[in-house]
Amino acid sequence: MDIDEKTIKAALLKGERVTLECKKAQSNVPIDMWKTYSAFANTYGGLILLGVHEDLKEKDVTKRFTIIGMDDPEKIRKDIWNVVNNPEKVSVNLLKDEDVEVVEMDGKKVVAINVPRADYNTRPVYINNNPINGTYIRNHEGDYHCPKEMLTMMMRDANPEGNDRLFLKHYTMDDIDIPTLERYRNHFHSRLPDHPFNSLDHTEFLRQMGGFTLDRESGMECLNMAGLLMFGKGLPIRDRFDNLRLDYIDKSHLIGDQRYSDRLTYDGMWENNLFNFVTMVLPKLTRELPRPFKMEGMVRDDDTPQHKAVREAMTNCIIHADLMLNSVLKVEKYDDKFVFTNPGLLRFPVDQIYAGEETRARNQRIQNMFRMIGFGENLGSGFPLILSAWNDIFLGNSCNNFAFLIL
Repeated sequence: MDIDEKTIKAALLKGERVTLECKKAQSNVPIDMWKTYSAFANTYGGLILLGVHEDLKEKDVTKRFTIIGMDDPEKIRKDIWNVVNNPEKVSVNLLKDEDVEVVEMDGKKVVAINVPRADYNTRPVYINNNPINGTYIRNHEGDYHCPKEMLTMMMRDANPEGNDRLFLKHYTMDDIDIPTLERYRNHFHSRLPDHPFNSLDHTEFLRQMGGFTLDRESGMECLNMAGLLMFGKGLPIRDRFDNLRLDYIDKSHLIGDQRYSDRLTYDGMWENNLFNFVTMVLPKLTRELPRPFKMEGMVRDDDTPQHKAVREAMTNCIIHADLMLNSVLKVEKYDDKFVFTNPGLLRFPVDQIYAGEETRARNQRIQNMFRMIGFGENLGSGFPLILSAWNDIFLGNSCNNFAFLIL
């Protein structure tokens, strides 16, 4: 981000919001600026301006801000670098040289600090060597202490090995629903008939797939989070992860005051693991999608780009979810859209996701299990694939109002 007078004036015309903070300070760095640094870093990033006064009572945004200027801006700039590079004061320095600039405005000098959004593996960004009380997030125009649940989520996200490696002591192959695992293995064999894993017994197969692991410290072998959630029996899953609910609701073709036309949630009629949920919901989502006649050699190919897009969205909904939060992993079908909602916040900026840059999933082992049967990309191309499939077919015809919402 280039910080100049034009950039600053454009930001001021928008008013102080979630990505802008102004401080009147003239002779020193305000102590509370570091709360804003933490909040910006943990939320969306933002611009801090020192030497700009805000009149909170002024409703006209063109008159709300006054350029005060700094007495000794170079000293302020040096003080900022001294603090941000002190790990006792700030947990991580996200700033580059060009992120702290002295800008002349109306004959006065303002210090502008561009705080980037921290990567998931460096959050939480906190101050005063205290992650519990020194972690802040940005909400509208204010800096607020980060809620405990969100702080814990950030710490989980910082683990480079993902969330679903969690070792589940005393959860064994007895907690696996064998019919579910066998259905998965049938998919696996059909796609990869010559793969050496096909000859393995269930335990060794699950070990190779990353769902059954050894705790080297204790020597105990047990399921991990990926193995249980993907293939487990419903009761052990609910015993260990009673925070999580899977829910599919069909709100299409409703008549009168009908709330939904179909629903899949836990009712004791199926083992509510992730693989069952996906394979039961996908046909419900795609049954009304067009299937133009197409041959692949001597075999009809029904797997259209739109079917692949729905499968990609469903898979992404799961592999990027924080499955340890108290929440619902929900899929909704409407007459004109699909809505996928999962627990947790985005680990990556929205523009990075739209650009198709590689994004590391929260649940890397579950991601690999799906990928091995042809569900989901793992190189960041999934979201562009979804957009491309929908734009290619539905724009310009009677279905052009049909959309995805991924929340």
